[in-house]
Amino acid sequence: MFVTVETAARTAPAAVIVAIDGPAGTGKSSTSKAVAAKLGLGYLDTGAQYRAITWWMLNNGIDVDDAIAVADAAAKPVIVSGTDPAAPTITVDGLDAAGPIRTQEVTAAVSAVSAVPEVRALITDLQRSIAAEAPDGIVVEGRDIGITVLPDADLKIFLTASPEARAARRSGELKGKEAQATDLAATREALIKRDAADSGRKTSPLAKADDAVEVDTTELTLEQVIECVVTLIEGAGAEKAGRVAR
Repeated sequence: MFVTVETAARTAPAAVIVAIDGPAGTGKSSTSKAVAAKLGLGYLDTGAQYRAITWWMLNNGIDVDDAIAVADAAAKPVIVSGTDPAAPTITVDGLDAAGPIRTQEVTAAVSAVSAVPEVRALITDLQRSIAAEAPDGIVVEGRDIGITVLPDADLKIFLTASPEARAARRSGELKGKEAQATDLAATREALIKRDAADSGRKTSPLAKADDAVEVDTTELTLEQVIECVVTLIEGAGAEKAGRVAR
């Protein structure tokens, strides 16, 4: 299913659980945080959790290309995610990891670590518990939320965009950081490689749920994407509230 951008009156949603999936560079994080803040919902960046466990592996001398070693160590770090969309936090063993998990070293290793079934099982359990404990509802963004983590979510959204648009956005995000020398072509190739790894893994691959609403963000501004998603969530909230009332 595809949607167009529409304007709708604002209504307070019921305590909805929203799954937003899609590859890197489609605007998942910016959109998810903004709509969660706008509607008073919690927010969870599941990718940050995989980055956090990857960062821990690297810091503790675990060979991230050794699936057995990664599996054996997977349960050791304690990862805690804050769900305030205005100031999302993540700690590993009590240490603030928000900055360190965004390095190129972690980015290069996260696909290998996240493909290990034991890692995915542990992180999936953590994500489900966070969603279940969100009192006012939550927006959960990632790559396998609608199909694997929260298959019964009240609303599933799958964001897409052309490789060129995604590369341009990601290159913009990287400017001023350690990846200043990264050019557009290299970024595009890296994204395509990450897509292949995420879509091809045996455990919880990146995929669009059959009942997800697909939103192509290629030609949309961030504000338009936010408006579109807010409208969808309001509709899902009203529908859920109607079911509860009956």
